[in-house]
Amino acid sequence: MKLFRFETEQVIPAPLEVVWDFFSSPVNLKTITPPYMGFDILTPVPEKMEPGLIIAYTVRPLFNLPMTWVTEITHVEPMRFFVDEQRFGPYRFWHHRHSFTPVKDGVHMRDLVYYALKQPVVDGLINRLLVRPRIEEIFEFRRRKIIELFGAAGETSPPPTAPDTRTG
Repeated sequence: MKLFRFETEQVIPAPLEVVWDFFSSPVNLKTITPPYMGFDILTPVPEKMEPGLIIAYTVRPLFNLPMTWVTEITHVEPMRFFVDEQRFGPYRFWHHRHSFTPVKDGVHMRDLVYYALKQPVVDGLINRLLVRPRIEEIFEFRRRKIIELFGAAGETSPPPTAPDTRTG
């Protein structure tokens, strides 16, 4: 099994409490996921992530084909990090650590993803041609959406509270 690694970082010009409040709410994942992914949560979720939380959702990661993806929130350290791991879905292995560190200009957010594909013979080719570009595209969408919601690092006045993106 070949293990791939993806990492991205972004500074969000807002207080840690505001950033944590937004990212620790499972319903906000839809806000930072590209619309073409058809992301919909299928299971009831609490207002805040907690260890052991199972979230099932539908996504359309490739070729507009719907699939169910089930993740578990395995670790949560409030105001510092949380980890989601795939239990069922498109990957053989998926481990995603979201870290939040206060910095002078706001919060340094780091995403570290380790993943493996289900096609061991051609996984390098599939990753290079399809999977890695799609992951980069999804995280670039998220980076732009975070700037839209919170402002860009270096702006003089970040929003005082997290945007309310919950539905219902």
